[in-house]
Parts: sequence; C-alpha cells; structure tokens
Amino acid sequence: MAFVPCALSLPLSAQSQKQRKSQMQDSVALDNVTVVGKSKTQKLREGAYSVNAIDVHSMIGSLSNLNNIVDRTAGVKIREEGGVGSDFDLSINGMSGNAVRYFLDGVPLDTKGSEVTLANLPVNLIDHIEIYKGVVPTWLSSDALGGAINIVTSRKRTNYLDASYGMGSYHTHRGDLNAQYVLKNGLTIRPTFGINYSKNDYMMKDVEVWDEAAGRYLPKERRRFHDDYLSLLGQLEVGVSDKWWADDCYVTLSYHKVDKDLQTSQVQSHVIGMADRRSDAWSVGVNYRKKDFLLKDLTANMSLSHTWDHVLVTDTAHRKYDWNGDWIRSDRNEINGRAFSRRHTKRPLTLLKADLNYQLSEQHLLNLSYSLNRTGNERWDEVDNAFVPSNDVFVKHVIGLAYNQSLLNNRMQNTFFLKDYVNHLKIEQTDLYFITGSKAMAGSNTQNSLGGGLGTRFEVAPSLAVKASYEHSVRLPLARELLGNGTTIYANTALKPEESNNLNVGVFGTFRNGLHSLYYEANGFLRYVDNYIQPTISDDEGYLQYTNQPAVRIKGLEGEVRYDWNKRLQVVANMSWQDARDRQEFKDDGKPSVTFNNHVPNRPWLFASAEARYQFTDLLSKDDRLQLGVDYQWVHWFYLSWEAYGLPETKARIPEKNLVGANATYSWHNNRYSVSLDCQNLLDETVYDNYKLQKPGRSLFVKFRLLLQ
Repeated sequence: MAFVPCALSLPLSAQSQKQRKSQMQDSVALDNVTVVGKSKTQKLREGAYSVNAIDVHSMIGSLSNLNNIVDRTAGVKIREEGGVGSDFDLSINGMSGNAVRYFLDGVPLDTKGSEVTLANLPVNLIDHIEIYKGVVPTWLSSDALGGAINIVTSRKRTNYLDASYGMGSYHTHRGDLNAQYVLKNGLTIRPTFGINYSKNDYMMKDVEVWDEAAGRYLPKERRRFHDDYLSLLGQLEVGVSDKWWADDCYVTLSYHKVDKDLQTSQVQSHVIGMADRRSDAWSVGVNYRKKDFLLKDLTANMSLSHTWDHVLVTDTAHRKYDWNGDWIRSDRNEINGRAFSRRHTKRPLTLLKADLNYQLSEQHLLNLSYSLNRTGNERWDEVDNAFVPSNDVFVKHVIGLAYNQSLLNNRMQNTFFLKDYVNHLKIEQTDLYFITGSKAMAGSNTQNSLGGGLGTRFEVAPSLAVKASYEHSVRLPLARELLGNGTTIYANTALKPEESNNLNVGVFGTFRNGLHSLYYEANGFLRYVDNYIQPTISDDEGYLQYTNQPAVRIKGLEGEVRYDWNKRLQVVANMSWQDARDRQEFKDDGKPSVTFNNHVPNRPWLFASAEARYQFTDLLSKDDRLQLGVDYQWVHWFYLSWEAYGLPETKARIPEKNLVGANATYSWHNNRYSVSLDCQNLLDETVYDNYKLQKPGRSLFVKFRLLLQ
C-alpha cells in the first residue's frame, strides 16, 4: 500500500498568526521596492568636471532649435542678433564667443561648414548635449578657453525613421529627417536632412524714420524687409558596426548651404537693403572606433575629414536704404561704405583627430589625444579691382595626456591632465593694413604654449557631494578672429592667444522620498584671463574687429534645482551671477586706464530662468500622452560699451529682458505620432539682445513628428 502524504489543516496559535501576518507584510513591502538608476546626463552632472548635461531625445517632439533649451541652462546665455539664422553669441560662466568650442560626437562642428550652428543642426539627430564649463577634457582635443559644447547623436542599432515638419510666424518653416537602415550583411546607412527657412519679417519697434511733417527723425514701427534666411543640410553615413576589426567604422559625406540676406550690421540704425551672403560647404570624413586596438584594454577613436567651405558676399548696390525701404543713390557699398565688391573666401579645413584610452585597471585609465587643424583662407574679388588676392594658412596642433582614477567604490573620482598647443600662421593679405596690422604680421610665425589641470569629485552621501576642477588653458585665435569674415568683421592678424587660469568649486546632491526627487547643484568659479579676445564695434561703420584686452578677471556663482514627481511633473530653476571686469590698471604708455575695474561690455552679468512641465497619460487612448510646459527667462540690463565712456544718462544699455514661453505636445500610438505648439515671447515684449539688436516679438511654431522604429 502506497503512502500518500497529505497536508493537515491545524489551527494556528496567536503568535504564529502574528508571525505569518508579518511575513506577508514583508513580502508586500519587497514587491514595492524601487531601484533607481541614473541616466547618462545625470552621471555627467555628477562627474569631476563642471558640466551641464541636457537630455534632448525626450524633447525632440517639441523643439524648434537647440538654442532654445541651451539658453535656459545654468551659467549659459545665448544672445542672438535677430530672428532665425541670425548670428549669436553664447557665453559660459562669463566666457563667450569663440572662447567656447562646439563639437559633434567629439569632432569639431566646423567640419560640417562654418555656417553650421546649434540653431540649424537637425534636432532629430541628437540624443543629448554636454556643456563643459571652464575645464575641458583632453579627449575633445581642443584649445577651448571658456568651455565646450559636445552634441551627442543617437546611436541606435535598429532600423528607424524620424521625420518632422514645422511652420511658424514670420514665414518660418523647418523640416528634419534622420533615419537608419541596417542590411543583412551588417552594412548600415544613415541619411540625415534638415531645412530651415524664414523671411524674418517681424515688426521693428521704435526705429528712427524720417518724418517730413515734423522735419526730423521719429521712432516708428517698421517691418524687416531684407532678412530672408535659408539653410540646407544633407548628410549620409555608411559603415559597419560590431566587426572583428572595428566596433564602428563609418564614412560620412555632407553638404551645407546657407543663403542669408543682410538687414543690418552690428548697429541697428545701419539699414542694408540688397547685400547678401551665400555659402556652400562640402565635407567627407571617416570615423573609426575599436576596443582592444593592437593591445588588450586599449580603445582607439580616430577621425579624418576634409571640408571645402566657400563664402560669397555680394555688395554691389548703388543704394543707401532706410527703415521705410526707401533708398537714395550712393557711390559706396552698403556694408562699410567702401568699394563695391563680390568677395569670395574659400576656407578649406583638414582635421585629423586621434584619441587613445588605455584601461590600466578597473579604477585607472590613461588617455592620449592629438588633433591637427589646418584652415586655409583664399580670398579674391570679382568687382573690386583694387583688392589684392591672398591665401593665408592657419594650422594648430593640440596634444593632451590625462590620467583618470576611480576610488572608494566610485565615491571619489580624480583626473589629472596636460595639454600642449602649437599655432602656425602664414599671412599673405596686406589690404587695409592700417586697420588689420597685416603688413607688420606678413610672413610665417609659430607659437607654442603649455596648459594643464586637474579635477576631483567626492561623494559624502547620496544627498551631498563636492567637486572641484582647475585648468591653465590656452586658446588660439580662430581664423574668423584673425582673418575676418569678408563682410562685417575686419581681420586683426596681430591677435595674441588667450591664456586663463580657470577654477570651479561646487556641491550637489539628490534627495528622494517615494515619488519625489529633488536634485540641487551650486557652483562658484574664477577666471583669470590674459590677452582676452574682445569684439569691438566701429560706431561709424558698424564693423566689428577682435582685439586683445590685456587682463580680465571673472568671478561668479550659479545654482540650479530640479524637482520631479512621479515622472509626471518636472520643475527646473536656476540663477547665475557673472562679474567680468577689466583689470588692466595702466596702459602700455604708463597712463591710467579709464576702463580699469569696469564690467566687460555687452555681457549679461545677472540672469535666471525657470521652467515647468506636466504630463498627462491615457487621455484618449491607452498609449497617448499630453505634455504642457511653461518657461520664463530674466536678464538684468547691461551696458553696450565700457562704463567709463560717456555720461551715465546717455550710455547705451541693453534693457532688462523678461520672456515668457509656453508649449504643448500631444503624442499617441506609443510616441509614433506627435504634434506640438510652441509660443515664444508670449507677452510680446520688445526685446533687445546682442549689440542692442532687436529680436522678434510674439511667435508661434507648430510641429508634426513621425517616428517609426
């Protein structure tokens, strides 16, 4: 007879019932445990460098261009000179203009063409943005002085199509496309396309117009009439991934075209009605990445590219315009009142970049980087027979060596690095030598400079960590600064490299309680800059030229808080104070400098921003989402020129700026389709920005996006 076990139901004692109830409660509690992981952008913020990281991928459906979100980050300010396609100046911790370098996946953005910027780069291409402040890692192989912006593109391994089209105020249109197709043999094809167009025919308020009845100039409203902008960018990447000989190997072909009408110079009262700038840039490059390259634990990341960049500026109208659109005959050109011209500038760019990482152990990493940048500057003129053609050459080498370590179970991170900068310049141009200094600098010269620094981060607790970084950095002048741009910028061939000692100190941490999360960060910084390269404007011509300011000192504070509730509500607020002053007490001739201790002009010194987003889900269907957002920006007024010049009541100021924006994005079918509406300058404020040039009033932009994957 087989024995069959059976379960007997026996009454439990009171103590046993309590124990069983407690076990059940523990089991339920375990089911509710939440494991919190850190995103790529959060890990970057918490590293040893002072860095902002912006997740662009989650906001692509509502973005019209990258400037809008970069401008709202702590310590960063973008000042545009007008509407879509206008030139702009970006500052990081008080350092601005060309002191900030731009990269696309670690490669200089210039390789796509000199006219490619944050504003016209296709947003569908981008995953996130890294903004380095003051101290720049060696692997970027850059001579950036004030910081660097690295745009990181999406690198999915699957097939997808991401396309969007938007239209808005002032006859603005924008279309972006990014796709990937992987063949069965592993060959990957990635086409990218972007188009931007705008008439920029927004209303200008309080511009001076001649009034016949009054017999004098009076402030009037007039619409911009010569500010059309067109940008086309096409790119094709072809290559393979995950092969025995390469983790990634891609050949990239790109073309970029810009047609830009010129409405004003850097002075708003100087009206232009027919001059324009046209550019074309072709580029070919190859990128190669491999782990265990030649040696185990050695990773190589290398690129080689060449860019053909051609700019044509046409200024042949026998006319002088006013804001009415009326004109009188003139025997001088529109831009600077000199001879008529069709000025060609070819700037071929060759870039070689190599980055090697050797993993000494799990906690120790050695990095060696090198970059070669060769830029030509061939100039000639079809109309101005007095212009002497020239071909200048600008070459720079940057070598970096870094040692990175992670200690105490990753609670401490340290980095130590050295950089060597070599600058070679060959000058042929001698035109306008009394302004550009080209005759004195003609010929060849080579300069060498050394830099280096360190960074550290220590986590005291999850809610408190401290970090500090320092760099003695050197920035070699750009071709644009040394050689001008052929339109509104004079050359200054006597420019010296900038040198700066940059120090950052900060604290940060995250508090979490259930569905609530609060991240905070506060930073202080110092910048001691010698031979600071500063743009100055000629009042009579509205022409710009870069000059060296012997000594500038910058100090500042910034803070940011980020709150998240249940991944539905996000609130971000930040404030920045940046005090940049001229510290040259005596001029070269021994006389006191009247600008000593003045604020550096045309630079905002106090600003803040805030934004909030709330997300609704499952409104009309199970997988839809509605996100509503609002943002606010405030900038304190600042002087256009040096404080010491002129009477206080007559000095030109860039007025205080208060900007409110709002947006809404609705997506459905698992984010396959989305439509967004964005309103900038909701209250239709009159806003002035860089060089006191007026920006558009209220503008609307609607965008539709299709994502197949």
